[in-house]
Amino acid sequence: MGGGHAGGASPYAAKHRQALQGQSGWAGLVHNRRIFANAVFASLGGLLYGYNQGVFSGVLSMFSFDHRMADAITNPGTKGWLVSILELGAWVGVLSAGYLADKLSRKYTIMLSVGVFCVGVVVQTAAFHPSSIYGGMPSDAELSPPEVRGSLVALQQLAITFGILISFWIDYGTNYIGGTGSGQSEIAWRVPLAMQLVPAIILGVGVIFMPFSPRWLVNQGRDEEAIAVLGRARRLPPDSDLVQIEFLEIKAQYLFEKEMNALKFPQFQDGSFSSNFKLGLHAYMSLLTSRTLFYRVAVGSLTMFFQQWTGVNAILYYAPSIFADLGLTGNATSLLATGVVGVVMFLATIPAVIWIDKVGRKPVLISGAFIMAICHLVVAVLTALYHDSWSSHPTAGWVACACVWVFSVAFGYSWGPCSWILVAEIWPLSIRGKGISIASSSNWMNNFIVGQVTPSMLTHIGFGTFVFFGSFALLGGFFIMFFVPETKGLTLEEMDDVFGDRNGLAVADQQRQNAIADRIGLTAFGQHKGGSDNEKSSHELFDDEGKA
Repeated sequence: MGGGHAGGASPYAAKHRQALQGQSGWAGLVHNRRIFANAVFASLGGLLYGYNQGVFSGVLSMFSFDHRMADAITNPGTKGWLVSILELGAWVGVLSAGYLADKLSRKYTIMLSVGVFCVGVVVQTAAFHPSSIYGGMPSDAELSPPEVRGSLVALQQLAITFGILISFWIDYGTNYIGGTGSGQSEIAWRVPLAMQLVPAIILGVGVIFMPFSPRWLVNQGRDEEAIAVLGRARRLPPDSDLVQIEFLEIKAQYLFEKEMNALKFPQFQDGSFSSNFKLGLHAYMSLLTSRTLFYRVAVGSLTMFFQQWTGVNAILYYAPSIFADLGLTGNATSLLATGVVGVVMFLATIPAVIWIDKVGRKPVLISGAFIMAICHLVVAVLTALYHDSWSSHPTAGWVACACVWVFSVAFGYSWGPCSWILVAEIWPLSIRGKGISIASSSNWMNNFIVGQVTPSMLTHIGFGTFVFFGSFALLGGFFIMFFVPETKGLTLEEMDDVFGDRNGLAVADQQRQNAIADRIGLTAFGQHKGGSDNEKSSHELFDDEGKA
């Protein structure tokens, strides 16, 4: 789903690989049962993250939780901290996850994260004071959904929105345990929090049986193990063309990154902790010293800035309170309206992840921003007019609620999936990982700020909250319109051109990768076998195996 050429591959070998692997996208993902099962299993992290984001929305409005946590809920400042500390923990997790994954492997990093996450959930579920909730939530944030490609990006995004969806409806159901008033049992809010343990434990136990990442194995010099893992995933022998090409592509990317570091920073190549730290620091600083790279940093960071300041997480975190402020009487009714938010956002994500490459990034982001801005401003006007008399103007209240639902649809098809796709495809190969990490940290830090300030804004400026978020949504649309180039389907040369790179950094990266591909024999696969029918595609082998 990214623009440009696939990194790490000779164009000859890439063409041969595509011929061998058969169908791509959703069809290819579903056809290979083992890869599809692994993808669904990996998406548990996304589901868990979405559930964690949504569950506190309903819990905050429950009578027994309000009674137990007292002024932590009634005070807008502490209420903001109660919710937003999750995002602060996620920001720390984003900054540390890459280092841990490189050193420990993704497998052990996930196992460690699941352990920390489960401790946090237990602390939350057993909480008798607000301090326990504060202490547990940063732990939850360690399980951020992983960065994936192509159809896996779509599956991950669907998993996140599905997690939000089921959290809203579980909150709605458990809200009735013991009644919705003073007789409500504390089980009503402890059960939704405890249910986070179910997918977490499944993920933690299941990952024990998952193989190490082939990329990590190559980075550790364990090439034979990497080939074996790729062969099992493809259900092909290790010496098959497809497995060998994929292994050599990974090897080429590893050598490319190693050579680029040696070329740019020869003084930090002794392998010591100090040198590795300085290498990483200087690599990040280099993004700010080049005009074209700084432009890309600005596009990535500001896209994530505007994604958060559309107010989407203000809606997700505080939807029941917002619906109550819009005149929906009764906690159960506001939770029901919140459940609709989860449904429409999930459904809106489905067509977006299927057709995003046909429409382009800019039209999707611009239209979504303007629709969200209109919804915010309509809610602001209605709230300004009727905030003291919703009961006598029920139609106005329902129109305002409908605008919140339309807002959720607009975000679901646009800034939800598309902003992540955009920030992943604007970088040259040599700094793609670092560029994405900067954009991700912008997302989480702004997410934290939005979650922290929203309760105070709703309390002190009322309808001005919607004017504020609507203005930023509008600005986000204009930012995409005037400052962000269309990146759909661009070649590396075209990507350099639209970002004003006179030196052709991305093209130079590709040329270096092509030279590495020639050196390790990757190019030869495409040149010598690209037009042959000596080997069946992986899908044909799957079909033959099924007939045997």
